[in-house]
Amino acid sequence: MAIMTIKATYSLDVDTVRQLENLARRWNTSKSGALRRAIRSAAAAPHSDHNEALDALDRLQDMLALDHESASTWADEVVRERKASRNRGKPRTFG
Repeated sequence: MAIMTIKATYSLDVDTVRQLENLARRWNTSKSGALRRAIRSAAAAPHSDHNEALDALDRLQDMLALDHESASTWADEVVRERKASRNRGKPRTFG
């Protein structure tokens, strides 16, 4: 039985293409074969709605003891510092 294939075009950055070529050599297959294998592997991996980036942020906030009040205070300080730095380069005008 013949395997149906669909020819497709994708744009990949140079580093990704190099990694794909390395995988193809390591797995002794074509780049298309390596891409199919990688996609199947990723699709078979357990899916989770778990967001690792948010977990990292939570851990960072825990380490810094960053509660809502201290985060708000920090944000206010940042706004004041940014406003102050914007005014530093402006020439002064005297009335």
